[in-house]
Amino acid sequence: MGFTQQKGSEAEDRACRYLQAQGLTLVQRNYRVARGPHRRGGEIDLIMRTPQGTLVFVEVRARAQTRQGGAGASVTPLKQRRLVLAARHYLLRCSQPPPCRFDVVALEGSVLHWWPGAFEATA
Repeated sequence: MGFTQQKGSEAEDRACRYLQAQGLTLVQRNYRVARGPHRRGGEIDLIMRTPQGTLVFVEVRARAQTRQGGAGASVTPLKQRRLVLAARHYLLRCSQPPPCRFDVVALEGSVLHWWPGAFEATA
């Protein structure tokens, strides 16, 4: 595992522990979908479930510093579209799709920010 992958995995571990402490349950990690043999699809870092049954698709972003808007600002519209694509693919397996939302967990140095419902799925 490379340095960047290791840092990303550590950030996901920290985010997962934090969300579990807030009452969410881990459903799956690193759900990936491809758009084709030469096109990137999307990846969902964490899929969690709230005690009320809402399925939460979580994007985890980590930055050592807050330059250029910080970790939260790195969830661009393109990244959001890829997350929505992966979430829709994941939901195909559900006979009755539950309520869903998209959260962002941003780690900036030692500070963790959690934005429930950070963005909406758009067509």
